[in-house]
Amino acid sequence: MKITADFLIIGSGIAGLSYALKVADQGSVAIVTKRELADSATNMAQGGIASVFTPDDSFAKHVEDTMVAGVHLSHPEVVRMVIESGPKAIEDLITWGVEFTRKADQSYDLHREGGHSERRIFHVQDVTGREIERALIAAVRAHPNIEIYEHHIAVDLITEAKALHRRVSPNRCLGAYILDIAGNEVLTFGARFTILATGGCGKVYRYTCNPDVATGDGVAMAYRAGAAVANMEFMQFHPTTLYHPHAKSFLISEAVRGEGAILRRADGTAFMEIYHPLKDLAPRDIVARAIDNEMKVHGDDCVFLDITHKGSDFIRSHFPNISETCLSFGIDMTKEPIPVVPAAHYLCGGVQTDMWGETCITNLFAIGEVACTGLHGANRLASNSLLEGVVYADRSAKVCLERLAEPARPFPTVAPWDSGSARDSDEEVVVAHNWDEIRLSMWNYVGIVRSTKRLVRAHRRIQMIQEEISDYYWDFYITSDLIELRNIATVAELIIRCALERKESRGLHYTIDYPERDDIHWNKDTVIKKRY
Repeated sequence: MKITADFLIIGSGIAGLSYALKVADQGSVAIVTKRELADSATNMAQGGIASVFTPDDSFAKHVEDTMVAGVHLSHPEVVRMVIESGPKAIEDLITWGVEFTRKADQSYDLHREGGHSERRIFHVQDVTGREIERALIAAVRAHPNIEIYEHHIAVDLITEAKALHRRVSPNRCLGAYILDIAGNEVLTFGARFTILATGGCGKVYRYTCNPDVATGDGVAMAYRAGAAVANMEFMQFHPTTLYHPHAKSFLISEAVRGEGAILRRADGTAFMEIYHPLKDLAPRDIVARAIDNEMKVHGDDCVFLDITHKGSDFIRSHFPNISETCLSFGIDMTKEPIPVVPAAHYLCGGVQTDMWGETCITNLFAIGEVACTGLHGANRLASNSLLEGVVYADRSAKVCLERLAEPARPFPTVAPWDSGSARDSDEEVVVAHNWDEIRLSMWNYVGIVRSTKRLVRAHRRIQMIQEEISDYYWDFYITSDLIELRNIATVAELIIRCALERKESRGLHYTIDYPERDDIHWNKDTVIKKRY
């Protein structure tokens, strides 16, 4: 079965849905998402979206904060463009129905977060992502030109080179093969423009605050199709996720520290002043490493985040969702500190794009966390991610709409999906076992602090697992679990290869073998492209 649209969007977070709303008036749109529309990292975002707004703030300050957080690996021209586009991005979200929190005088209640020199975080209490997702979903569902395919998972991209079985330069994306999970059928989606908005890959690690859908599908598919990926070594570990046996890595927002919370040891000693002049408001990479070190030095399972000094009324009004969730696990954050640990959070690398979101494969765009645009460098500044998603959705849409008005080159014939001699699997335990082994290996060997020896060990294990997955993939009918397993193995390999290549410590990539930053040799992106 073949489905065609002008625009194929894979993913349903802020980037994908914003893009859909930008182009839907001019053409047909197909949104593919592997769970429900709301199952995205955007929906879980607590803190907010950063944009210059007050007279005391400036684009120059926000640019400087972003460059410092990214350890000057961020691309200055990209940083300036995104930040200067911030006010328009906020306007777009408000137009689509997002209701940011206001003060009693109706002015916007702006938060400050770690790494920011000013209050510039637009938020909706502590459930900003949920409100953004709600508004965007309502707008998307109301648009007559948008078809939504929930419970459909992308298998692989279709390119001109793949269709013609030969090298093509420049290569062009023609759509994707998509598995209808309920119908157990692989469909062919053809499109003038394919937009990867699949989010990150936190599930490649054992501990993550990402949703279950974050398996790096877009990065893996783009890499297999021949697109360049960059800076995969820079995985951000959020410093503060709730430590509790029944809490599924619930994130404690950066905004809690932004409003005065203090990190303490089990004996109550505050420790961040040892690690950075900004203390608890230091950038995330520094805070995560500090917590990791404190836990190892003192043999503790966690550290504690204390905001009790702000008073119960302040805490409950500013952080109602966090407060209620902690209470559900028997922790009253108005009276006692919250036990926290770091967890895999945000991929600062991804599919390499230009300033318009296009990859090196023509008509294949990557926006949001799946993309490496040059904004984040070696470490993402808090609340810049939602901003990036809206800005690049707008820029990608402009390019695509200009090309849509031009005559299209003929598409070559695309063969339907061929399962060959595949059969139903009787060894599902292989999938579960390999899934667990990848995530444990990545946590133990490719985590917050790394070494060459551990990275080499992880690479050997991932290569062995990939051989098993490859045999399994071609012998049995594909399932969503198998697709995700194949993708996290690919992403794991890319993270390890980039980490081995970068012979320095910078931002989120810290290795004991090269503990110093090396601006002479490594003030550049780490780029990997598949060899054929």
